[in-house]
Amino acid sequence: MSRPLPTIHEVRRRRGDPERVIEELDLEFSNGERRLYHRVPAAGNGAVIVVPMLDDDTALLIREYGAGTHRYELGLVKGKIDAGETPEEAANRELKEEAGYGAHSLTVLRRISLAPTYMGHETVLVLARDLYEERLPGDEPEILDVVPWKLDALHELILAEDFSEGRSIAALFLVREWLRHADVA
Repeated sequence: MSRPLPTIHEVRRRRGDPERVIEELDLEFSNGERRLYHRVPAAGNGAVIVVPMLDDDTALLIREYGAGTHRYELGLVKGKIDAGETPEEAANRELKEEAGYGAHSLTVLRRISLAPTYMGHETVLVLARDLYEERLPGDEPEILDVVPWKLDALHELILAEDFSEGRSIAALFLVREWLRHADVA
C-alpha cells in the first residue's frame, strides 16, 4: 500500500551532545494527525561495509576491539566514506587498512539503514572480489586478525558470542543470497 509522505511543517535542530545533532520534525500525516518526531540526521558522507571474498565460498572477517561491548568482535571491514571518495574507493581503502587486501572487483549491492524510524544514517554494502594482498596504514591501534569464513557455515557464525553486529550479519546473508542468484542469472 502506497501512502503519501507526511508533510513536514517545521524542522528544528538542537545539539544532543557535542558530536550529534538531533532534529525535531513537526509532521502532519494524510489523515490529519500531527506529531513531533525526532531523528538523527546522516552526518558526513556515509559509510561502507565490505564483504571481501577470498574465493567463491569464503568471506574474510576481521576481529577488532569493540569499545561498546568491551570485547573483541568478529565482523566485516567497515568505515566512513571520506570527502571526494566513491563507495567503491572507500571500500577498497578500508579493506587495505583493516584486512591487508585490495580488490580488483568492487560491486555496490545496496544501502543498509540502521534504524530508519529515527536515524538518517545508511551504510553502503560493497562486495569485494578478486583480492590481492596490499596493506595501507589505518587508524586502528593494532593489526586486526583476519578470519576466513565459509558462507555455507553462516549458521554457526551467527551463534558465535563474538559475532553480534547487525550490519555484518545482514551483509553476509545478503551477499550469500546475491551470489547464489547471480550465478543463476
